[in-house]
Amino acid sequence: MSKPDPSLYRPCVGTMLINAESRVFVGKRIDTKEGDWWQMPQGGVDEGEDLDEAMLRELHEETGLMPSKVELVARMEEELYYDLPDDLKGKLWKGRYIGQRQRWYCVRLTGTEADIDLEAHKHPEFSDWKWIEAALLPELIIPFKKPIYETVVAAFAEYTRA
Repeated sequence: MSKPDPSLYRPCVGTMLINAESRVFVGKRIDTKEGDWWQMPQGGVDEGEDLDEAMLRELHEETGLMPSKVELVARMEEELYYDLPDDLKGKLWKGRYIGQRQRWYCVRLTGTEADIDLEAHKHPEFSDWKWIEAALLPELIIPFKKPIYETVVAAFAEYTRA
């Protein structure tokens, strides 16, 4: 299978945030209209932005965590791609992209749960959050992102074993 054309996919970073018990942070999206979907922090990379810096910025925007409250555990070298469902194509991201290409990171919380503040950014993305076992991630994410989450869970499995 050939690699998709990167220009058709929005550049993005995703973060598997784990705690001392190797459980994974998930947030309930504020803008989800249908379903009870939870996801890990993720977001777009600005043009020219370093991927590591984009990950820390997105993590801060979505969880309130300062970079000093986490440590990098691992990063996936390959990008993961997903296509939007047909009913969303042309609607998200001003119709510029047909999906996302994501670089995933695993970081460990070195601060405390009190450092997590979903309202740290003026436009919160999550209404609630919780720690879960990594194996549950693919069942909690919106279905079209499930293959991405299965890949991320497998890639970072050694860090999420209790």
